[in-house]
Amino acid sequence: MSLTWLVGIFLAAGLILRGVAAQRAPWGNMYEFAIASATAIVFTFLIVSLRKDIQWLGIFIIVPVVLLLGLAVIVLYTESGPLVPALKSSWLLIHVSSAIISYGAFTINFALSVVYLFRVKGKLKSLPSPTRIDDFSYKLVLFAFPIWTFAVISGAIWAENAWGRYWGWDPKETWSFITWIIYAAYLHSRVTVGWKGTKSAWLSIAGYAAIVFNFFIINIFITGLHSYAGV
Repeated sequence: MSLTWLVGIFLAAGLILRGVAAQRAPWGNMYEFAIASATAIVFTFLIVSLRKDIQWLGIFIIVPVVLLLGLAVIVLYTESGPLVPALKSSWLLIHVSSAIISYGAFTINFALSVVYLFRVKGKLKSLPSPTRIDDFSYKLVLFAFPIWTFAVISGAIWAENAWGRYWGWDPKETWSFITWIIYAAYLHSRVTVGWKGTKSAWLSIAGYAAIVFNFFIINIFITGLHSYAGV
């Protein structure tokens, strides 16, 4: 845990220094967003660990963070520079920061869902009970979903300022909405039909798969108004 705190401090310092170098919010391209997301994931884990004993979850958090940082440095790296004109707005700080925070929480939820599926199959028996893991996973979605909802709404407001329309079914907008629908279905199914455990775990994994698809496939391979990958 001490090393994880050190990692978090170094990531935060790197993110701040990138912002100083660029003289703007440090999430104007995929490289910066990846670093910011890694920082959010680590600090979400660390902050939650102050209230709950979740050290057992550490390896399931650090592995995806290491993979994300590796991709950021090897594949996504972009030199520090000015923003494209469409991103020069105060909404960059509001919209993207809310997305980054929700990504951090959704990543922890994804890790818990994977752990839950192993746990119910009789593996990882030294970890907490499946019921406890499932309940913790649910609480993270309760936290992240309103923030993601705000990110989608603020993105629509920003789109109206930048392009003159709130919604245009741009690929990134569409997949952001699909992600919102999946997590909304996750919460709705738990409240109305009592879905818990395995069904909820698979729904949350589907939601996170939509996030990953949106970040890597949409940003890199599909052209749209949100083509700011920088790679």
